[in-house]
Amino acid sequence: MKNLLSLFFLASSICLFNVNSQTQETRTMNFDGNSREYIIYIPSNYDGSVEFPLMFNFHGGGGLSSDFMNFYNDMRPLADTAGFIAVYPQAAIDPVDGSYAWLHKAPTSHNDIFFIEAIIDTLSSEFSIDNDRVYACGYSEGGIFSYELACRLNDRIAAISSVSGSMLEDSFRNSYYDLDFCSPVHPTAVLLIPGTADSNPHSSYSGFPPYYMSVEEITTYWSNYNNTDINPIINPLPNTNLFDGSYVEQRIWENGDNCSRIEELKVIGGDHDWPGAFGNMDIDATSRIWDFVSQFNINGLIECESLSINQQINKKNEYLIYPNPTTNELALNSDKVFQIEIFDLSGNKVMEFKGNTINVEHLSSATYIVNAIDLETKERLSYKVIKK
Repeated sequence: MKNLLSLFFLASSICLFNVNSQTQETRTMNFDGNSREYIIYIPSNYDGSVEFPLMFNFHGGGGLSSDFMNFYNDMRPLADTAGFIAVYPQAAIDPVDGSYAWLHKAPTSHNDIFFIEAIIDTLSSEFSIDNDRVYACGYSEGGIFSYELACRLNDRIAAISSVSGSMLEDSFRNSYYDLDFCSPVHPTAVLLIPGTADSNPHSSYSGFPPYYMSVEEITTYWSNYNNTDINPIINPLPNTNLFDGSYVEQRIWENGDNCSRIEELKVIGGDHDWPGAFGNMDIDATSRIWDFVSQFNINGLIECESLSINQQINKKNEYLIYPNPTTNELALNSDKVFQIEIFDLSGNKVMEFKGNTINVEHLSSATYIVNAIDLETKERLSYKVIKK
């Protein structure tokens, strides 16, 4: 099918790229004989001197990329602060039922995997792109399609997230859609955000055999593939909204190959929702997705593959956290601004802030894990700190 691609493109809304100003364009591409659209958002801090990650965002079946961006999953503010290019492709019309769909009804030879690959190639030829940090997320059918990218375009996709969307059974993928089996080739971090009360067959928490996998089957597949710990760490998250009829439990399978991990944000009582926009309001799916995927590149956790043990020790000494033990204040020996996360030994996050000093006087006397993320390099360092 790749031989059928014509990779020229034009801007359907005339909009020239300007350095140091946000730019949003709706573009068209001639793909496989059809005119296809996608929206790109380039933040103001892009100037071409640094490679930026790509963040793909896929709307649900029957939806529009512009509606998904404007009303549900607006990555633009995050792109401005974190420094990445956001991409919102538009699905093609399924000739069977006339809806916009990533997975067309059989019989069909339609395959949007190569459409996404064509977008990556096109943007990489025009912008300074970090091709080791290409991410995907989606809602409903867009979430299913994100799993397909992790399965069948794995050499180009570093990490994914799926919200209210299941994963195809291998037998269904091959027999009904005539697609390849799931065949990842590198450690692949996955974040899934399912609702336990989701009644849609393609996103049911318990699955819909022989078509769609259950959440347990999905987490088992990816944790086995990544060789993570067998049992997850389970953390209840704060139920900050008592009126949405749901609450969230975090499950993490960690210590996978190249520090990869699988995370489930289980929305107990949640329906076919995008948390933070509608349905559950205890978490914001959009920010959670970026915070998760941005830690990884095509090889696994960024700090895991980029720093040797000695380098990690030297880096920790360079950014020494002190005093340790402490009674009221912690500081990093650096003028840089860090994203600081403090966890108790049960894995519960007790504090989060940006800076290099923090008052911890109100914390109970105990041992804590302090993660310091360099906002410039995205390097993550962990310290064990004793609060007296």
